[in-house]
Amino acid sequence: MILYPAIDLKDGQCVRLRLGDMQQSTVFNDDPAAQAQEFAAAGCTWLHLVDLNGAFEGQPMNAEAVEAILSAIDIPVQLGGGIRDMATIDAWLGRGIRRVILGTVAVKDPDLVRAACEKWPGRVAVGIDAKGGKVAIEGWAEVSELTAETLAGEFEGVGVSAIIYTDVDRDGVLTGANIEATARLAESTAIPVIASGGVASLDDLLAIQANGTIAGAIIGRALYDGRISFEEALAALGERAS
Repeated sequence: MILYPAIDLKDGQCVRLRLGDMQQSTVFNDDPAAQAQEFAAAGCTWLHLVDLNGAFEGQPMNAEAVEAILSAIDIPVQLGGGIRDMATIDAWLGRGIRRVILGTVAVKDPDLVRAACEKWPGRVAVGIDAKGGKVAIEGWAEVSELTAETLAGEFEGVGVSAIIYTDVDRDGVLTGANIEATARLAESTAIPVIASGGVASLDDLLAIQANGTIAGAIIGRALYDGRISFEEALAALGERAS
């Protein structure tokens, strides 16, 4: 199971939100590149980035911070937030992002996801964020009528490299990952599923790994709060890059 430390970018700083609310943000580092270097030095094999402003604005808003991170580290980076057209996909993948995460557009323009997968094999992921079991879009400000399983089914066999599944109701509140819902999604699709939202302890990570169906886990606030040491987590899980 791969661990992905998360850097959420708001106004050029590393922050964590509570329940996806931009008004409930805590700044943890005002130097995103330095934070990325810290995670890389701790042994992470992937980095998870989110342009929070971009998710709400529908276009990249923290490009300077993302590019600084790309210049500072040499591990693969996946990026989501505000990526809603092929030009933006092309631009980020051309600049060195290893994998783009398409969220809102996966609901509103699924044909774009399919076209991107064909153009950029292995470099497109889908972000599925759920509130009360239904898919949330537009920076979690709107909730659709789709279930996570239904949306995942639309992309079966088209080349999506991963699904990042976030339980919005648990994001940033350290109440534990929604392993049941994440595993249910993972069992419904052949696409690898990465868990996000709520991881609060090493026990949470061990439980995700023990489930056996989940390909990875994203960790945010628990790392910044010091509840989890990345080095200790790697040692406990015996993570191997893939």
